[in-house]
Amino acid sequence: MQIIAVANQKGGCGKTTTAVNTAAALAMIGKRVLLVDLDPQAHATVGCGYDPDGWDRTIYDVLTNPMISVSAAITKTSLKFLDLVPSNALLGSAEIELRKVLGKQLVLGEQLRAIANEYDLCVVDCSPSLGLLLINALVASTAVIIPVQVHFYALDGLRRLLQTVRIVRERFHPCLVSALGLVLTFVESRTRLSRQVEAGVRRRFGNLVFDTVIHRSIALAEAPSAGQSILAYASQSRAALEYNSLAEEVLVRLRSLRMEDLETTM
Repeated sequence: MQIIAVANQKGGCGKTTTAVNTAAALAMIGKRVLLVDLDPQAHATVGCGYDPDGWDRTIYDVLTNPMISVSAAITKTSLKFLDLVPSNALLGSAEIELRKVLGKQLVLGEQLRAIANEYDLCVVDCSPSLGLLLINALVASTAVIIPVQVHFYALDGLRRLLQTVRIVRERFHPCLVSALGLVLTFVESRTRLSRQVEAGVRRRFGNLVFDTVIHRSIALAEAPSAGQSILAYASQSRAALEYNSLAEEVLVRLRSLRMEDLETTM
């Protein structure tokens, strides 16, 4: 099972939207996908049509209670090949509870390895803050997708996350995590700023940037309120086609992960 963290330390970059819709697109291709909501805001859980407070078992229990396996927290979604590990606000206290745990950075990875044969891919929607939740996701992952809003301030968050990925690799294992790619979000091709930021990111990071970009879209903003991915909410929309394209790119890149791609950007 390949584990992909969708992460950015800056909020508002389309991280959860990318996690939910990429997972849905991969499932619709026929891949067995597990979506893990590792954000206390639980937006991925909401985006799959569920009430975050309606669960006996969530990712919080999996991380803080060694007697509860991740299998006990998995639920089906409306898509045949997509399962979910839900989250809620309780997850916010996991940061404190994990501090006293030996090997606290490894808990998520150990849990996911136990079900590695049940799924082809696992997509982890990460918390936007740098803490034990994000570190757990990065340590567990074989690849990272970084959504980048085409906005000037987004570049600072990108630099900080790439620095965090580098530190995780140095401290835990050099082959543990690699940047799969940067996906540009909230693109508005008609605006000069959007075009300038996109050109700057592609010039700076080259092939690390996905060819597919995600344009700003009303349908994409509406889909979570309906508890659906964009592929279910508006299957013929531009955004749905873009996430299908992104999923295809993800699969191609997973087949040929190159560790040097990240190193050349540092």
